[in-house]
Amino acid sequence: MSVLKTSMRNFFAHKGRMALSAVAVLLSVAFVSGTLVFTDTMNTTFDKLFAVTASDVTVSPTNADPSDETPDTGRPESLPASLVEKVRKAEGVKDAQGSVASLAVTVVDARDKNVGPTSGAPTIAVNWSPYELRSVELAAGHEPRGPTDVVVDRDTADKHGLKLGDKLRTIAATGDFTTTISGIVDFKVTNPGATVVYFETAAAQRGLLGKEGLFTQVMVDAEPGVTDDALKANVAAALGDGYDLKTAAEAADAGREDVAGFLDVMKYAMLGFAGIAFLVGIFLIVNTFSMLVAQRTREIGLMRAIGSSRKQVNRSVLIEALLLGVVGSVAGVAAGVGLAIGLMELMSSMGMELSTDDLTVKWTTPAVGLALGVLVTVLAAYVPARRAGKVSPMAALRDAGTPADGKAGRVRGAIGLLLTGAGAAALWTATRAAEAGPGSLWLGLGVVLSLLGFVVVGPLLAGGVVRALGVVVLRVFGPVGRMAERNALRNPRRTGATGAALMIGLALVACLSVVGSSMVASATEELDRSVGADFIVQNATGQPVVPQAQAAVEKVPGLDHVTEYKWVDATITDPKGGTFKHGLAATDPTYPQDLRRETVAGRLTDAWGPGAMSVGSDYATEHGVKVGDTLTVAFAHGETVRLKVVAITSDKSNVDKGAMYTALSTAAKALPADRMPQSALLLASARDGQDAQAYQAVKDALAPYPQYKVSNQADYKEDLKDQVGQLLNIVYGLLALAIVVAVLGVVNTLALSVVERTREIGLMRAIGLSRRQLRRMIRLESVVIALFGALLGLGLGMGWGTAAQKLLALEGLGVLEIPWPTILTVFVGSAFVGLFAALVPAFRAGRMNVLNAIASE
Repeated sequence: MSVLKTSMRNFFAHKGRMALSAVAVLLSVAFVSGTLVFTDTMNTTFDKLFAVTASDVTVSPTNADPSDETPDTGRPESLPASLVEKVRKAEGVKDAQGSVASLAVTVVDARDKNVGPTSGAPTIAVNWSPYELRSVELAAGHEPRGPTDVVVDRDTADKHGLKLGDKLRTIAATGDFTTTISGIVDFKVTNPGATVVYFETAAAQRGLLGKEGLFTQVMVDAEPGVTDDALKANVAAALGDGYDLKTAAEAADAGREDVAGFLDVMKYAMLGFAGIAFLVGIFLIVNTFSMLVAQRTREIGLMRAIGSSRKQVNRSVLIEALLLGVVGSVAGVAAGVGLAIGLMELMSSMGMELSTDDLTVKWTTPAVGLALGVLVTVLAAYVPARRAGKVSPMAALRDAGTPADGKAGRVRGAIGLLLTGAGAAALWTATRAAEAGPGSLWLGLGVVLSLLGFVVVGPLLAGGVVRALGVVVLRVFGPVGRMAERNALRNPRRTGATGAALMIGLALVACLSVVGSSMVASATEELDRSVGADFIVQNATGQPVVPQAQAAVEKVPGLDHVTEYKWVDATITDPKGGTFKHGLAATDPTYPQDLRRETVAGRLTDAWGPGAMSVGSDYATEHGVKVGDTLTVAFAHGETVRLKVVAITSDKSNVDKGAMYTALSTAAKALPADRMPQSALLLASARDGQDAQAYQAVKDALAPYPQYKVSNQADYKEDLKDQVGQLLNIVYGLLALAIVVAVLGVVNTLALSVVERTREIGLMRAIGLSRRQLRRMIRLESVVIALFGALLGLGLGMGWGTAAQKLLALEGLGVLEIPWPTILTVFVGSAFVGLFAALVPAFRAGRMNVLNAIASE
């Protein structure tokens, strides 16, 4: 009990000193808890949606789900309407309704503005039926009663200022059709951001499927007492083979799988950054307890002198850490719920609607948050606690502090150099790898070992690096600058640990900056070398080009040619009998002009001849295929033909890597007209001297089709740069959490250092040091510690980034580009970080009473 009392007394006596460490724990736990609450809430939202929208049994065509076997014709796979009556007659069926639904649509308003979501959620066009009333209710107007009526959801109407009587044009593969808004519906559950439009059934069949008498699904409800599994068996017996049947639970599981990839990527990415914040927080906690133990050396010595054992002293420090972990973790769990709500608001502003009514806090979330926070805090305090337990009773006779262990420092330095050398060797091995897979393993090992090495060897590096920085940064401030340098060098272990916390975040920033800049530079160089087309027309979300938009482009005056690019699924059998599911790029003969592909054998232009095709070099090597061989190509939903390999293209390029080419006419002969895919994109070239006019003319022609973007080569490069830049900005934003924790570490180190040097500060003030000079000294000390961490982090990160780029070169991204403006900006910014971190400690030091400071122990 005396140990607990002592721990409680010390904890509350130093609560101000513990506050910043508690904030570090709070931030880290909040990020973990917030991520778990956010993803659990999204799962709850989708689960409720799937539960409401799923019927007891759903009947679909066997190939209705998007897959490699389903051609992208823009028309959903369908069922005959007669099937509905057949299902209704099955045993145990209470009711069956035909449903028409398509995601391959774009809906625009009277000004040709897309009213679909920008968050990546789909635009869904469906027929109105009693079944829809399970998930929505009419809030205004009436249901669609004829071919010119459409009903929209409230969220879409509010976002785009739509009201009853407004015109909407729906763009589908079957053509465009215009309707008038006759009603607005509210969802009974949260709609995660999709735009939904409802048509009268016959109008939906004609507009989305091309003719009446077809449905995409049949929704089946069971009689009371009939289970979903029994109903599924009964319907399957009535229909026979050739249909895909799912119970409500199976349909919900399939829906979850569709969104699981997105949710998992978000969840594990955010948890990864939370882990980085925890790692940085460990340095802060270690530093805090190390300094507290050092400052309480005499106190601990007295405790040992009056009978406290090593275990009791050790336990006393660990209990303080436990209290810190509990307080920080409890606050972190509460802050995590707030963070999750903030993320939901952010996602709502981006178009993905999430309601706080669905806020889900499972018991595992606070349990995980508390366990992580407490465990990390106690483990981080273990080494300082052991150091406290080793304080001897004789320490009560010394003024303060513990003598440095020179042998331990030498051992630490040797271990750090060994780890750093091993990390450098692993990184070098990664740069020499012949394949990306094994090279990635060496890269990961090199990153971990070099990071650990720099952390361990940090105190050894602090002396030389701080002295070098002092010559450049501090000496210009005269005696104050020299005192700041000596203060930073006074405890190299502390300076090394404080700088290491900042080093981790900045190393990742530098690494990603190098990788991002190299990717953009490599892709730009490859585009310059490979792309011959003046313009590219495509959909940002991957939807194909509808025929009416393609016809509008082909009519543009000033174009030399327009090249269609269609992706046709097939199963390919090589001469040895090996099969390979792949796709052929079926294009116009002008394609080699629009994309210059290097060939390793044969002539690529011959691939557009009758009965001919090309293959990639990787496929040719793996399957032993050479020019002149004949491959058996079984087109999905089409005929099986034999095509002669007339060219082998190099797969060293990333543009169309691995593509196999054949002529559009070849694919058209093997496929029924209704199974021919739409163009994935269009490539166009202007006549000589008409680039600017043709560029604007193509844009004008596609103005009624806002889902497509027209890009010239400059636009394409800028888009690529923007996409990489946006991704990096998101990553930098998440890494900011680790950097904030590192800044707290600098603040805490300085604050505790000021307390430790109270008497020294009083003496300096007594002999003439002004408050202004004192504050400047502390600020300069903070700046040099921050620059020390930045220098190590940026150097380490550039090394990681360079090694990573060498692996990317194996995938065709061969240009290394160091973003020096970014690196220099981050380095200079670190000095301002140091200044900011020193504001409060410097202010408190300046306000010290001189006589009280001199009299302090």
